[in-house]
Amino acid sequence: MPDVTLTTETRSDRGSGPAGRLRRAGKVPAVVYGLDADPMSVSVTGLELERILHGAGGANTLITLDLGGDDTLALVRQIQRHPTRGDLVHVDFVRVRRDIAVSAEVPLNPEGDAPGLKEGGLLDQGLFMVTVEAMPGRIPTEITIDVSSLDLGDQLHISDLVVPEGVTLQHDPDELVVQVTIPRGMDVEEEGEGEEGEGVEGEGGDAGASAGDSGEDAGGEE
Repeated sequence: MPDVTLTTETRSDRGSGPAGRLRRAGKVPAVVYGLDADPMSVSVTGLELERILHGAGGANTLITLDLGGDDTLALVRQIQRHPTRGDLVHVDFVRVRRDIAVSAEVPLNPEGDAPGLKEGGLLDQGLFMVTVEAMPGRIPTEITIDVSSLDLGDQLHISDLVVPEGVTLQHDPDELVVQVTIPRGMDVEEEGEGEEGEGVEGEGGDAGASAGDSGEDAGGEE
């Protein structure tokens, strides 16, 4: 996907007071760091940053930061939002190079209709984000999980995920991603049926043994 450009403004005032004034003016305080360069305190336009974050690349969009004529490639690394309003409060950018792989978090998106759900199972997704390593321009927006083959009790692990070429998953291959679980009520019902059947067989066996004993007794009397 093409890069996007985001203009920044250098800020020298620190503290909650100056930061609050920036936010009221529609700006978001930010820090740019990485690649062994000194951190820079800047501000960006909140609406522009929101547009990028909600765009096709999401939070992993490769951004060209305009640092007053000195452009640098960067990725969003940490986003802070107001706990109730959801407004952007602060953002961290990390400098990157196109030829050096970086780590990033990518969301998992299940797709397909699992046959186990039609049998009463529940789709239990235990992992919603994965950490990948890739070149900055090849970080996927999301990774799709195909659940269309999952029956009752089936599981998918990290090793089952299909990722684009050049992308490496930074997880244990055996880590559980998603499964179709059997509801507790269904387990109890099946166990109850098994116990009932076993009880009938046991009664039949006892009856046979009693008959045999009776026969022996009868023979003894003869």
